Amino acid sequence: MGYNVAIDGPAGAGKSTIAKLVAKEKGYIYVDTGAMYRGLAIHFLDKGIQPQETEKVIEACKDAEVTIAYEDAVQHVYLNGKDISSRLRNEEVGNMASVTSAIPEVRKKLLELQQNLAKTQNVIMDGRDIGTCVLPHADVKVYLTASVETRAKRRYQELQEKGEDCNLEEIAHDIEERDRRDMTREIAPLKQAEDAVLVDSSDMTIAEVVKTIVDLCR
Repeated sequence: MGYNVAIDGPAGAGKSTIAKLVAKEKGYIYVDTGAMYRGLAIHFLDKGIQPQETEKVIEACKDAEVTIAYEDAVQHVYLNGKDISSRLRNEEVGNMASVTSAIPEVRKKLLELQQNLAKTQNVIMDGRDIGTCVLPHADVKVYLTASVETRAKRRYQELQEKGEDCNLEEIAHDIEERDRRDMTREIAPLKQAEDAVLVDSSDMTIAEVVKTIVDLCR
């Protein structure tokens, strides 16, 4: 049996950054579930599908293969054999992934692959429902969060560094909307697992968060 670590939390809490660093520190395989959902979202967008076109989304799942590989310790995400890593952080991709991840057929597409990997490897996964649905028996569960203001500032700085035009208030509004959507969806809503450790990173450095989680692991 693999040793499993689950990190859940809202958008912009730094889950992916922290999970990757913990994986490197502990020698675990980092399974980026969010990137896999975003990979499918790119597939839907490339087919010209709108988020609300559920039947088309379900049909499109049939010819989508999303895989993850590491090259020189850097994660690459592939959609039907093509590297799509550079497109994963686009806003429209994130919004499409947030909506379509609530569709049962989309979740089923990725769930089996994730769970099979976790049975045989030491893995760390981050997402919205890892500790509650994907890996309910994970050895370590963490609910990583931060204030909306903190998350919006982080995203604003990230976009500015890329030279993109952005508005802090709009980003904060989008984060609040995504939180509401993720927490109220019928299928696997975002919530803290009963046995998860709450970590609020609002006033913590990345190194402090990583150490906190590493200390929870064996």
